[in-house]
Amino acid sequence: QVHPVESGGGLVQAGGSLRLSCAAPESIFAIATMGWYHQAPGMQRELVAAINSVGGAIYVDSVKGRFTISRDNGNNMMYLQMNSLKPEDTAVYYCNTYKPTLEWGQGTQVTVSS
Repeated sequence: QVHPVESGGGLVQAGGSLRLSCAAPESIFAIATMGWYHQAPGMQRELVAAINSVGGAIYVDSVKGRFTISRDNGNNMMYLQMNSLKPEDTAVYYCNTYKPTLEWGQGTQVTVSS
């Protein structure tokens, strides 16, 4: 596996929830700080949240209190629980290392309708 594989996106109404999953390369996951990124149409890809190897997390202000990042080091998985979704959360969501070093995957589309 040379790039992460994201899943769990979909179409949801405003106020709804989704849980995204990321399967990351085993070789780096256990020691790497990992991040979720999103890219809205016409916009640059940007960091949404990150989590280090022992569970310390950071979030951009726009998602604080609504999104929760977590990881399962034993299974090389990372998750993003997204609650109280807003139309402005609509984007393709990707995972990668913090300060990305991996090849980008295809991402997973999240669409929030108003």
